[in-house]
Amino acid sequence: MREHLRQIWFLLATMSGLGVSPAFAADANHGADLARRWCASCHVVASGQTQASADVPSFASVARKPDFSAERLAFFLLDPHPKMPNFPLSRTEAADLAAYIGSLRQ
Repeated sequence: MREHLRQIWFLLATMSGLGVSPAFAADANHGADLARRWCASCHVVASGQTQASADVPSFASVARKPDFSAERLAFFLLDPHPKMPNFPLSRTEAADLAAYIGSLRQ
């Protein structure tokens, strides 16, 4: 059942990336709020931020990676890597955070 839900989420995330607007599209502004609240202690999450950990990538550098995908990042955030604190994100929050990071692509 869990795999089925992941497939549905992936389909919806893919549709939003293709310009099809599902009823609950990701909200980059909410993602920016989450980033400032939960992520800024380790990552540089905005251009005006002056302090973060030296050994973690900034959100802008993550966004600029050639293979960046908001959908893959949202899935990654739902199952964080070992060094990342345990912030239990909902699917919506993960998508919003990934949308914010994606908005930093230049």
